[in-house]
Amino acid sequence: MPSSRNASRNGKTADFRLAMNHDSYSDDYIRGILNTVKTIAMVGASEKENRPSYFVFKYLLERGYDMIPVNPVRAGGSILGRRIYARLGEVPEPIDMVDVFRNARFALPIVEESLALSPRPQVIWMQLGIRNDEAAALAERNGMKVVMNRCPKIEYARLSSEIGWMGVNTRTISAKKATTGGIQRLSLDRASARGGETGAAAAAERAARDDGES
Repeated sequence: MPSSRNASRNGKTADFRLAMNHDSYSDDYIRGILNTVKTIAMVGASEKENRPSYFVFKYLLERGYDMIPVNPVRAGGSILGRRIYARLGEVPEPIDMVDVFRNARFALPIVEESLALSPRPQVIWMQLGIRNDEAAALAERNGMKVVMNRCPKIEYARLSSEIGWMGVNTRTISAKKATTGGIQRLSLDRASARGGETGAAAAAERAARDDGES
């Protein structure tokens, strides 16, 4: 059901009416996004191998997504051979999904920048620990799908039954030989059990919040 939340801005109360309930998502909704998008721009990506954004970037890149790092502080550098851009407007190709790996206060300007792109991204995805209803409502009003407080790496792994919460292979998925770098893009078409809260997931959420401050 659609929902609304009140928030104070500039001393006034604003009512952000959301097109859907963002407290939980159906597997079909998440699966539909991950099966549809191909190019993902990660805002807040870091080349430091100990940062959560690096883990997520590498994981999605290995699963066949065209990953584009965006970070004004790191612009001109690269992550896993991918050039880092200062802002979304500098990316020279259409973006299907914007993965927000920054603090929630940055989500609204990121959505506003996304809306200025042509063509516009289809999806705004805010990482674990990140929720901004004003940004979500703006994206939804402009025809974008929104996910908040979720990690695409965790959701992909859960829906594909591929790996455990901490990114370690726990069992064989397919007898087919991997085609690129020992990793293969999996189908997310089958149903799966809903992922519950775990200690590892909570730790990942705390780490994502820390990463988003940068």
